[in-house]
Amino acid sequence: MDELLSYRAQFPILEKSLYLINHSLGAMPKATYDRLHDYAETWATRGIRAWAEGWWEMPLTVGDKIARIIGAASGSVVMHQNVSVCQAIILSCLDLTQRRNKIVYEAMNFPSVMYVYEAHAQAAGARIVTVPSEDGITIDTQRMLDAIDEETLLVPISHVLFKSAFIQDAQAIVEKAHRVGAMVVLDTYQSAGTVPFNVNELGVDFVTGGSVKWLCGGPGAGYLYVRPDLRDKLKPKVTGWAAHRAPFAFEPEMDYAADAHRFLHGSPAIPTLYAAESGYDLINEIGVERIRAKSVRQTSRLIELADEHGWRVNSPRKVEQRGGSVILDVPFAGEIVRELAARDVLVDYRPGAGIRIGPHFFNTDEELNAVVAEIKTILDTKAYEKHLAASGAKF
Repeated sequence: MDELLSYRAQFPILEKSLYLINHSLGAMPKATYDRLHDYAETWATRGIRAWAEGWWEMPLTVGDKIARIIGAASGSVVMHQNVSVCQAIILSCLDLTQRRNKIVYEAMNFPSVMYVYEAHAQAAGARIVTVPSEDGITIDTQRMLDAIDEETLLVPISHVLFKSAFIQDAQAIVEKAHRVGAMVVLDTYQSAGTVPFNVNELGVDFVTGGSVKWLCGGPGAGYLYVRPDLRDKLKPKVTGWAAHRAPFAFEPEMDYAADAHRFLHGSPAIPTLYAAESGYDLINEIGVERIRAKSVRQTSRLIELADEHGWRVNSPRKVEQRGGSVILDVPFAGEIVRELAARDVLVDYRPGAGIRIGPHFFNTDEELNAVVAEIKTILDTKAYEKHLAASGAKF
């Protein structure tokens, strides 16, 4: 008996779609309708008073719900628009003109993150070291550790790689970085909500992520964790009035807040915070450990099905190295994904990887069989059409 299927009725899209794209955009909880109505009702009836009645503090009060998921202390997570903004805020605290200005990350990092560091490095003369993948799926941990030295300032890595679902050894990377005086930024976009971890146990300096995927919180709600003992040492240059000690005093000079407010900037995006909360509440209610147990079972089953058809799997086979999705490398992958979408079967495709399939706690085992069967049917059709085209026949 799969107890987690009792939550299935809370996701409207599941009534008509085979939804296995939670690694890209998690399904929306039904309660989000009510939360967005609450936002509109509050604005309509309370007007300007809403700021003092909760809106102003939402970047931290909503952040506390993320904190519970990632094992952080209350008051240590602030909400932002996205990971790019969060990474830029971190980087703006640091001096890239000193000898210790090396930035080390994996070559399979998410491109948006790399763009932020490349732009700042070019402007300040910092050095970027990218650690390559030998197989296009994993990053050798030892090679990563060897790249981190006494001139390394920052190590911004993905906890789970978006193209392959490979889980990096964050603990080993944090320990090596700290031994040589470097700091680590852990991007948990593809792990929070499906892979259990605890920021205090890891001792990680910064954590960034977003709500679009496994947290079922929708777009526009990124999060930033800063290790509490680092706060007083950091003064973000990407800042604004929400980071001020007394924002409503409207003082002309910046005086940073003593707590996590100092990592905010301008006025918060209140509607997206309302929209995100329902997903966080569900993840906290269920518990990431229970979600992970089901994820391991279902991703293992997807790999078994792929093996039965002789398809290459571009994800780790060891469960301890695999996040919540499985990537299947089949011919015509992009075309197959488009055809699946036309049939209300939702997965996605990434160049150089293949078809990404990401079941979540509300998906059934039967849906795994169904998506693989649909891929096989379309693949056989595409192969037949290619054969006819090569032979000069019309179809």
